[in-house]
Amino acid sequence: MPFLLTEQVNAIALIAALAISSSVVDCSPFSTNGALVVANANETDREMVFKRPMQWGMSIVVIAPVVVWAVMVVPTA
Repeated sequence: MPFLLTEQVNAIALIAALAISSSVVDCSPFSTNGALVVANANETDREMVFKRPMQWGMSIVVIAPVVVWAVMVVPTA
């Protein structure tokens, strides 16, 4: 991370942005928590229980990093 050494980006804000971005996708069916929820769903609801968190996880993967970067990193730069 050589660009952190240039002090153009606040390291604390960058680390916080990465932590928030990585934790908001925890409800994805591919995460431990998401897999447990899908595994414990009723057989009739399992497809819906898989699809909804999958849609959430895929959309938040794109949206969360941009929003967190704009809120936490850009103002400190």
